[in-house]
Amino acid sequence: MSDTAEDSMNYGPLAGLIGTWRGDKGLDVAPEPDGQEVNPYYETIVFEGVGDVCNAETQRLMVVHYRQIVRRKSNDEIFHDETGYWMWDEAAGVVMHSLTIPRAVAVLAGGAAPAGWREGGSVTLEVAARLGDEDWGIIQSPFMRDHARTTAFSHAITLDGGTLSYAETTELEIYGRQFSHTDENQLQRC
Repeated sequence: MSDTAEDSMNYGPLAGLIGTWRGDKGLDVAPEPDGQEVNPYYETIVFEGVGDVCNAETQRLMVVHYRQIVRRKSNDEIFHDETGYWMWDEAAGVVMHSLTIPRAVAVLAGGAAPAGWREGGSVTLEVAARLGDEDWGIIQSPFMRDHARTTAFSHAITLDGGTLSYAETTELEIYGRQFSHTDENQLQRC
């Protein structure tokens, strides 16, 4: 990582993520053995700039770390705890999102960096991954592979001033069927 001061780092389209975000308009649609469960939720996501990382002396990534804590409105209990990184490779024109959840599932999703972004303006980051994809893949434990297999993942975040909105879909093979597990929320910068 660079010794350059944090303020002079060029996080590109990731710059607007850095900070603390809270939202209480979340809606989680999750699988149940006999159908689906709908959970309204609230959450906090904290994004921190890591700086630049150099890979193999040629690739330069700008990196933002985050932690997301999600609580059900019905009982205030945490039902989702996620950590990961958003990365931007300016030379390749790619954004990447790596994440892990404490269900023994990890994802490395990628997509094209948004064209025409400008700091302070509206920007949408879109990434996706598929089971078995050579570039953007999903790793899961043998238990999850056999009982709740994740086959695809897509995530879109839109930053517009002090508002962050996202929509996420995780495609699952669970309870003997295919299911699209979705999450969406709108958060405000704190």
